[in-house]
Amino acid sequence: MPDDQSTAPMDDAPMDEAAIRAFFGAPSDRAVRKELRHLDKHARAFIALSPFLVIASSGPEGADASPRGDAPGFVAVLDDTTLLVPDRLGNNRVDTWLNVVRNPAVGLLFLLPGVNETLRVNGRGRPVTDPALLTPLAAQGKVPKIGLLVEVDAVYLQCAKALVRSELWNPDKQIERKSFPSLGQILADQLSDGTDAVSLDRSLDEGTRTRLY
Repeated sequence: MPDDQSTAPMDDAPMDEAAIRAFFGAPSDRAVRKELRHLDKHARAFIALSPFLVIASSGPEGADASPRGDAPGFVAVLDDTTLLVPDRLGNNRVDTWLNVVRNPAVGLLFLLPGVNETLRVNGRGRPVTDPALLTPLAAQGKVPKIGLLVEVDAVYLQCAKALVRSELWNPDKQIERKSFPSLGQILADQLSDGTDAVSLDRSLDEGTRTRLY
């Protein structure tokens, strides 16, 4: 028989917008006022130094978060309310592209190595293939075939708490790489198609060396 003192979790009642706001309370005045509708000098400087961002998008199949990275400044600021993110070679899943053509709402999270604050940019994205826009974003002599043009709706710096708690930039907190399985080993376990981990790792390493651009 079940124990009367069972600690099995109970389902919470559904929460609507009003319930969420009541639960957390009102944001501070500063948290509201820091949100801008344009890219000011500080946002522009942050983007110019950033080698990495995550693009959040959503479509009929659900939400998606996709990393993008390159040399600092790889994302172009075209004007105070427009960004252009070049697309480099990837796995051709094109989850972000499929999402934005059906739902243009996107969120961008820019990171700076060694800086605990992050930059958040929300807006509306669309794919562009105009060589006049993309040629200036060439890397290693390769012009991107497509880019994500983002019309900015909101811009603000996120406070440092998440990165401070995680100690993301602390080199002493980096894991020993050999303590976690290689991607080839993980794929061999997940796919179970008879391909061995060594061959997969060799193929993945070759792709990283020769298909970055």
